[in-house]
Amino acid sequence: MKKPITLALAGTLAAATLLVGYTAQAEPGSDTIAQSRTSQIDSVSPALAKYDKERVQELWNDDSLSRRDRGLVTIAVLISNGQTEELGRYTDRALDDGLSAAEISETVAHLAFYTGWQNAKAAVPVIAEVFDKHGIDADQLPERNPDLLPQDQAAEEAREKSVQEQYGSVSQGVVDDTNEVLFDDLWLRPDLKPRDRSLITVVALISTAQSNQITFHLNKAMDNGLTDDEVDALLNHTAYFVGWPKVFTAMPVIRDVLEAR
Repeated sequence: MKKPITLALAGTLAAATLLVGYTAQAEPGSDTIAQSRTSQIDSVSPALAKYDKERVQELWNDDSLSRRDRGLVTIAVLISNGQTEELGRYTDRALDDGLSAAEISETVAHLAFYTGWQNAKAAVPVIAEVFDKHGIDADQLPERNPDLLPQDQAAEEAREKSVQEQYGSVSQGVVDDTNEVLFDDLWLRPDLKPRDRSLITVVALISTAQSNQITFHLNKAMDNGLTDDEVDALLNHTAYFVGWPKVFTAMPVIRDVLEAR
């Protein structure tokens, strides 16, 4: 028997899924939707309508990064910045492009730790409405306590030692939870692949201008399978959703990582 995902707040916050001119319930890739979007934006800013149609709407046709990955990146940006207005539309599109409900669910949980609890919680009513529309029930979501992925013990012991030495005297509580909650649990949950966890973490760091954390996580992402070409496409895609300054703030660090590998 299906157990539908419903939230009392979903109805009152349904308006948050509206984009100018259309809702998340509409078919995201249809010509009608694209025309409605362009028409609405054009009535305010013809220049924005031009760039939106010629660049942003065309990003998904650039196969340097898969449509599925572009959906994951965009959802990560919107959650990281607390921008729920378009989250429903992009969640809808991501499901159509091959991202699973379980992967989206894990993305929400993961980003709570990397961009703050309230950003993740604000995303829940919007995504719940899209899940309801798609008929996604609790059986399609990850378990609360799944069997965890194996861990590289040597690498983890080195990371724990480094963090303890640097920050144990500052906040032992943060150090303990970093080890026990993040790296011994969250990062080992199986319904989002390590490469994708690393990907959304890097996106979250770019989105929130936390460039000092990028070196570790980008190296981890590339160790987990992210390629140089995908990093290039990731930055190009993300620039349109977080703004050029945040991407250029991150690029010196990213350049150093790429050159060192």
